[in-house]
Amino acid sequence: MAQPSFLPALPQSDVVQAAQLIQQAYSPSSVQVSSDTQRRLQQELFDIQKRYEAWGLVIPFLNHEDFNVQFFGAHTVQVKIARDWESFPPDDAPFLRDLLLELISHAVLSGKNKVILRKLFVAITSLALKLATGTPSGWPDWIVSTVEFLSSRGVPTRSLLEFLSIVAEEVESADLVGPRNPDDSAIRMQMKQTLLDASPLVVRAITGTISQPLWASHSFCLWSNVHLAVLSDITPLIPLLILLLNPSTPDAELDPDVFTPASDTLQEIMSCSPLAAGAGTATLTEPLLLWFDVWGSRILRSSSSPEHLTDVSHSLCKLITTLGDHSNTYFASNITSHKLVPGSQQMRPQLIQGFLRLLLSYTGLPGYYGVDEEESEMTLGFWYLLQESLWSVDFDEDAEGREVSSSPLVEEEQNRMAVVHAVYAELVKVLRRKVAWPPQNVLESWTRDQVEKFQVYRRDVGDTLINAYYILRNDMLAYYLNDIQERLLHSAAQNEWEEIEATLHCIMSVQEALPLEDNPLVSQLFGSEILGNLPRVGQDRVRRTMLGLIGTYASWFTTQNKAISPTSSPSVLMNAISYVVAALPEPSLCLSAANSLRDLCDANRVALAPHIGAFGELHAGLTGIPETEKSKVLQSIASVIQALPPQEEIPPILAIVNPVVEKLVQALGSSSQLPDEARSVMILQLQTLAGVSKGLTRTTDSLLVLEESSPADQAEAELLRQARNDYRMVKLREDIFNAIRSTIEIWSGDASVSDALSDLIRSVTSLPSDTTLLSLPAAPLLGLICIACQRHLTAVWLSLAKSLVIQLDPPPPFVASTIKSSPNAEAIAILSDALPAILQTSLSMLGRPGALESNPDIVQAFFGCLDSVAKHFVAIFYELPPGALDALMQCAVRSLSLQERYSLVATCTFLETLVRRTASSDELGDTSTALVHQYGQPILRAVLCGFAGVAPRSATANLIELLSTIASKHPAETREWMNGILFADDFVESRATPEAKRAFVKAVIGSRSPKKTREAAQQFALIARGLEGTSFGYASVTM
Repeated sequence: MAQPSFLPALPQSDVVQAAQLIQQAYSPSSVQVSSDTQRRLQQELFDIQKRYEAWGLVIPFLNHEDFNVQFFGAHTVQVKIARDWESFPPDDAPFLRDLLLELISHAVLSGKNKVILRKLFVAITSLALKLATGTPSGWPDWIVSTVEFLSSRGVPTRSLLEFLSIVAEEVESADLVGPRNPDDSAIRMQMKQTLLDASPLVVRAITGTISQPLWASHSFCLWSNVHLAVLSDITPLIPLLILLLNPSTPDAELDPDVFTPASDTLQEIMSCSPLAAGAGTATLTEPLLLWFDVWGSRILRSSSSPEHLTDVSHSLCKLITTLGDHSNTYFASNITSHKLVPGSQQMRPQLIQGFLRLLLSYTGLPGYYGVDEEESEMTLGFWYLLQESLWSVDFDEDAEGREVSSSPLVEEEQNRMAVVHAVYAELVKVLRRKVAWPPQNVLESWTRDQVEKFQVYRRDVGDTLINAYYILRNDMLAYYLNDIQERLLHSAAQNEWEEIEATLHCIMSVQEALPLEDNPLVSQLFGSEILGNLPRVGQDRVRRTMLGLIGTYASWFTTQNKAISPTSSPSVLMNAISYVVAALPEPSLCLSAANSLRDLCDANRVALAPHIGAFGELHAGLTGIPETEKSKVLQSIASVIQALPPQEEIPPILAIVNPVVEKLVQALGSSSQLPDEARSVMILQLQTLAGVSKGLTRTTDSLLVLEESSPADQAEAELLRQARNDYRMVKLREDIFNAIRSTIEIWSGDASVSDALSDLIRSVTSLPSDTTLLSLPAAPLLGLICIACQRHLTAVWLSLAKSLVIQLDPPPPFVASTIKSSPNAEAIAILSDALPAILQTSLSMLGRPGALESNPDIVQAFFGCLDSVAKHFVAIFYELPPGALDALMQCAVRSLSLQERYSLVATCTFLETLVRRTASSDELGDTSTALVHQYGQPILRAVLCGFAGVAPRSATANLIELLSTIASKHPAETREWMNGILFADDFVESRATPEAKRAFVKAVIGSRSPKKTREAAQQFALIARGLEGTSFGYASVTM
């Protein structure tokens, strides 16, 4: 094709030289070129492409014999239109359009590679988006006219459909980068309307070629356009698509190259078109049900045949599940109706029940999921949707206000639920079979990925069983218990343990759906008939599952009679405890047993308290339990101890805690000689102490105790105080505190030790209402944390300091105390020493070049700690040593420019709290004005620059809160500063016009509503970033 006159004409030598650059950079021989040379060649090509003269390379490159050169020619015209359109002469645009159409037709007819064709299709679409938008349109009806032109040149239908598919993709994504002007929304609507106008063209093209082998390609185009096509355009396609699901002749096998694309397109219609979400039952649902009735079972039976038929079966399963998702309401409404399907002699319930049997067949495919089949998991979601739809139908019928007691609907409802009950009963049986593990010799041949995939499948099945429980209720539990009892009769002879384990897994999965009430069936599970007959030696898998089941049902045991004495017959709770304890010495089961014991004891403290002697024996026998699990066992014992009267708690606490503290002290003493061994021992002992402290904490949330304390509560508090003052407990707490101090002095720089210490300190400190015999005061611990920060500053210590600051200012004990008292003098004195130490250490570290950016965790924890100080002790900031507050505020202002979201959010939160609490504090007087006068302008500058693009958009809401607080407290200063900052020459470059800036200032200052300020700031942020009018911009605002 000759070079047109409106494009630059380049010397042949330049064209040849540019082509050689491409061949050097991208030809197969370029693998020998170094990476530096490769980058240099690519940069040279990029520089060539940026020049206006690159337009003159398009045609010579497309005519070149080398594919890479041809591709670069097509890529160049696409890039020039998308990136350099403003430099192209507007008068030549129609000529470029005609040239591109000719180039596309020539490329198609000459057999150019599909990749090159796609580039050219994208280029013509980009050009159309430039020309067709606006009023009047520079290229009206461009899709139709392009298709007509290409058809007149002999371009085959397949290529036309590929072009239409790319058009749909490009137009859909164009609104993310579309023209930024007030008419942007109208322009996008104009483009989408163009697509809608072209949708009949797409349907006619597909209809004319739907039976050809090229269908697989055509379906992709339909996927892109189907959700835009109007209902009347899609409807004629459905019978043709269903026809393609049949074999070409009755005796022929199904062709996956035809069946699968047709199936995929029907799935897309049910998911993304106007027929989605249950619409079109007569057009789509019922014809598919009729087809399933004829072909579904045949295809399923053939799925074990050759591989291509397996592919068809997989696609059929996807089609079934998609129809189930689409039409579940239809199924729920018509599962026992008396209506015929129009145009056939079959009843709706007959087809629906046949469909459910087919879906159940796929749910229960032979073999193991992830190893022998991949389809059964796809069906699980349907059963949830069906269960939800069944309840919706019930609600709709009840809403009709009919006389339920005398209406024929009662019998119809009973029949419907009988059918539903039968379906879900079969589902429960199928899923129980599917979750059973294979015999050990088979399991050993599985890969790790297959094992993990099967484990995930078992969890997903558990979610589905919850939906089944809502239908079947106790009938489901009764089936499972009968199944276990029958298998226990001949478990040893027939190796039924894997099947029993599967049933136990199913029972464990539905626990969250069971009401928290006494249930004879659950009692039977934990009684002698079942739990008493499960193995206590060997058979690790079934025992591990039973241990998990016991822990999962720990709260259910609270429904049993709590009047248990050590001399009474064993209860179901003690049966469970006995079973769990028996597994503790076994390494393979110890973790599961320890977790279950912890859950049982935590939930059933009062019921287990009379058996404290048995737990003492358990503690004495801990020698056979791995050290890693002892902390959980001791936490379990501590939970039971907590239910005792305070004075009776002392001996068992001493018995279990003293040995732990002694081991910790010994490990500290050997830190210099055997550091690795000492470190491991210390971490274990710290974790054990933390577990015991958690166990001793009451399960009742003190924040939920709203009533004023009763005389009984006061008496209990007095008993606790007396027990805490016992010299033995005083010494034990001193030993724990000294051990913590020594650990910090030696190991504060070790991350694992720090984590263990943090967990311990959090567990041994509490609000006054949660005090235990081991609780330590927050004040001296805060002093230790300051030492730890000075030795090795980490986010762990700063987060812990935040927690301790809150402990220093506890909430009032009763709701009756509506007016919060001022912090006590002791707490203020403690913080007066602690805060300067924390500031000096943190600011010294964060003041180094790049420290704010490279330590986001420390920045977040630092400002989080300061936020707690500002909330509880704001006056302390104004009593800091000279220069400390100024250094802090300068660091905060610098942090407002960080790109890491969590650091920036923590900084905004602290500054907002400091400004607000200072302004609302009567004792600080004019300090608020002084604070804002000194630091308000730099804070506002950082905030406004953040809106304009410096800060991540995800932090915009936090910047807005800071702006709103300053503007509401100091409106006059805010107006002056905002005008000075926004219109300054050095303000960050943005797309905000002077008009937009003035409107923003006016909206902020003129509003007394935080909502109005928020809306104005969000709008300004969108304008400044160039995102106004884009779906991306507004979607992120509404998140």
